Amino acid sequence: MSRPVRVAATLLVTGLCVAYLLWKIDVGETADVLAATELGWFALSVAIMSLTVLPMALRWQWLLRSEAIRERFGWLTRAYFVSYTAGQVLPTSIGGDAVRIVETARRHPGRSGPIAAIVLLERALGGAATVLLGAVGFALALGRYDVGAYLWIELLFVAGTVVLATVFFSRRIRPLLVRVRPLLRMLKLERPLRAFYDGVHAFRTRGRLLLAVFALTLALQAVRVLAIWASAKAVDIDLSARVYYVMGPLFFLVLLVPFTLNGFAVREAFFVSFLGNLGVEADAAFAAGFLFFLVTVALALPGGVVLLKEGLRVPGGVRGGV
Repeated sequence: MSRPVRVAATLLVTGLCVAYLLWKIDVGETADVLAATELGWFALSVAIMSLTVLPMALRWQWLLRSEAIRERFGWLTRAYFVSYTAGQVLPTSIGGDAVRIVETARRHPGRSGPIAAIVLLERALGGAATVLLGAVGFALALGRYDVGAYLWIELLFVAGTVVLATVFFSRRIRPLLVRVRPLLRMLKLERPLRAFYDGVHAFRTRGRLLLAVFALTLALQAVRVLAIWASAKAVDIDLSARVYYVMGPLFFLVLLVPFTLNGFAVREAFFVSFLGNLGVEADAAFAAGFLFFLVTVALALPGGVVLLKEGLRVPGGVRGGV
């Protein structure tokens, strides 16, 4: 997608969300809600998001080792935090993934293909785990919570994930994919998509590794949902944690939308819309979403410190290996 189109789409999505928020909230009341934030709950949310980075780095290390790419756990943890810093100015978490790919490829010349495939596979497994949580949320919410179309959106994501998993890991589907190559070639997407497909498809023979990575990812996503719950508790939204296992998976998927700048306005609009269906006042719902934004900012601070130190250590601000 060309840069002008991407910028236009970002401005459109952001503008619509800002308009929705201005229609829904009272700025003065929202400020009062934020001023009364319970810092203990906010600190819990930050702690949950920060500590889960460690097993995420371990997961990444497992996948790299399967391709004979040896990297230190400490550096991988550092790279994750740096990617969160990059995500503050690049399009959502996808921008952070790009930074991880580039930095790791610089340390392992000639291995950029497998490295990119692993990072994208990691993201895909994260999406699949999120969708599985969404299926659990769907079962929990059915007949219990009135969240309108959100339930059916979760079901749609579940079905879509099953289809994508079949496309990437089934040998029977592979001959059928050849038929779309002319279209992809015309769109100049054949080479990157083929490289990604081949890199991911290779893992179909490593079932135990994929199962272990998926199980760890599912546990991490389940724990990270509690960070959303803690952010809401910080502004006195008293809902069961079970609600956030309906909301959380959809929210994590919303953050993958590439037409936002770090989820600005989209995140808060989602909180207002979803929690509003459960009777939460728009001002409190917006405040919860804004606090979760501050959680992501806190998550980016260690990476910012790393980049500052590396920039100061290397003349001209060019970063070298750690």
